[in-house]
Amino acid sequence: MAYGRLVVVRRIHVIGIGAGDPEQLTLQAVRALRSTDVFFVLDKGEVKSDLTRLRRDMLDTHLPEGGYRVVEARDPERDRRAGGAAYSPAVGDWRSARAGIYERLIAEELGEDESGAFLVWGDPALYDSTLGILEEVLAAGTVAFTYDVVPGVSSVSALVARHRTGLNRVARPVQITTGRRLAEGFPEGVDDVVVMLDAHQTFRQYAEDDIDIYWGAYIGTPDEILVAGPIAEAGPRIERLRAEARERKGWIMDTYLLRRNPGER
Repeated sequence: MAYGRLVVVRRIHVIGIGAGDPEQLTLQAVRALRSTDVFFVLDKGEVKSDLTRLRRDMLDTHLPEGGYRVVEARDPERDRRAGGAAYSPAVGDWRSARAGIYERLIAEELGEDESGAFLVWGDPALYDSTLGILEEVLAAGTVAFTYDVVPGVSSVSALVARHRTGLNRVARPVQITTGRRLAEGFPEGVDDVVVMLDAHQTFRQYAEDDIDIYWGAYIGTPDEILVAGPIAEAGPRIERLRAEARERKGWIMDTYLLRRNPGER
């Protein structure tokens, strides 16, 4: 770069957009939306077209017409059959494929004096890969950019708010984990456990324990479903509602809190 020439670097906003309700965007998120020239959206296919529509609804709600572009790209498929030792390599391959798409989008669709944004469900810091993928793109050194992160209302926060309860009890810890980890056993020394990314309804293996479940699907959207109660009683209803919703929509996103009676430890 010649001496004295202004160095222009592309700017990226990673914006947490909450669980689906346009009214849950923070003021900081709205400001970031309004300073963005190009929005990058990964399309997950026709079955999950609702997710793309929800993002566009948020833009329509908070932005004036015109003045920005939306660029869509097809999200790479992940091998969800991989388990055990093959799980981590499968996730790594999927993230690398996404990194290639991000790199192309930023290099080809974003001018050097423009700002782009990735709209992240919930909060970018909680069980989301966007930040790690952007670091992978930067490490490759093919395209230069700076980025900032706008926190969002996570599905975890929205879940307990809708159930009018807290994440933890007085002086007690709470743990956030995955269905895959819960299947290995209830975490030691913790009575309140939030479970995400559970495609197999792992809560069923604890139906005989004194544990309450606070479950929600499509949280923050018009399709929201909520169920709470002891697993033994609420579990069968959740299974039925979940199966019906998945059949109707073709996909489901759900989260739940398990609350164990301390006497059960």
